[in-house]
Amino acid sequence: METGPELRLEASGGGWQIAGAGSAAFMTVNEYLGYLADRNYSPATVRAYGFDLLAFCRWLASEGLGLGVVNTDVLLRYLTACRHASVPGRPGPNVLTLQGQRTDGYAPATVNRRLAAVSGLFTFMVMRDPALKNPVPRGAETRWHGPDHRSGPLGHLARPQPRSALRLREPRRLPRALDHAEVLALFQGLKSWRDRAMAGLMLYCGLRAGEVLALRVGDVDIGARWLLVHGKGAKERRVPLDTDVAGTIQTYLLIERPESTTRMLFLVAKGKTRGQPLTPAGLRTIFRYHREISGVAEGHPHALRHTFGSALAEAGVDLAVMRELLGHAHVNTTARYIHLAPST
Repeated sequence: METGPELRLEASGGGWQIAGAGSAAFMTVNEYLGYLADRNYSPATVRAYGFDLLAFCRWLASEGLGLGVVNTDVLLRYLTACRHASVPGRPGPNVLTLQGQRTDGYAPATVNRRLAAVSGLFTFMVMRDPALKNPVPRGAETRWHGPDHRSGPLGHLARPQPRSALRLREPRRLPRALDHAEVLALFQGLKSWRDRAMAGLMLYCGLRAGEVLALRVGDVDIGARWLLVHGKGAKERRVPLDTDVAGTIQTYLLIERPESTTRMLFLVAKGKTRGQPLTPAGLRTIFRYHREISGVAEGHPHALRHTFGSALAEAGVDLAVMRELLGHAHVNTTARYIHLAPST
């Protein structure tokens, strides 16, 4: 799929917008991204929508099409283009998985996310001008539910799985937890108090990587052993703080954290950006380095969180309590860990 390098996504006034040669034809996309920001979507979510819509705009530009001529047939062609596109830097297309799938293609979840962004864009356009026709299929096919759909008194506990004509089927995978040897090998390579504290918060408190980076110094109550966690969708929750992790954080604050005017907890330790808040890219670099030196290929930040959830399930913790600790929006997400717990 051609990419049209003249179009790009750039930050503007605290938001994001499509820029570059030919961007005038896609001003509605910028208005939609501004609309998402006005609805209090997180900057990370708006940025993700922006990149998904950037891919759509680049494809339209390569096809010589504008937003005004998009219909269902065009969206089906875009779906085909996404399915056959190659991810730069990955080996392929002659390299296949054991299941016979290309390793250089986009995952079904990525394609579905792109189509969801496109669907939201056209819903926004129809909201502004009801005379327009939404090219995204609507009707009975969008009300179908997957096999996990439940009705009756407990129907509210199951999350509907809508499947439209544009949606790809996604494999349902269980969370991958690290075993004791992998955790030990990964933590033995953590030399700084900061890295130990961040990994400990994921492993023993179940925090997401973004939640770790969003922690402020005032969010950590070392004496009372509590954390104030800022989760997805600007949702806050209180999480018990493990005693050993609390001691690690206290040591980090006393002897290692650089002097800074920011109140963010985890900062860059050295270099030109010393004393500035640690970024997601910086966190990924840290864990990439530790995966290499420890030999734990699956030692990703989210794997530590999965290990925490699996330990709760094995200990028989109530599902509702697990949901609150992990900050899941729906209990079905938490229920995946139950399948990992050994039966008694």
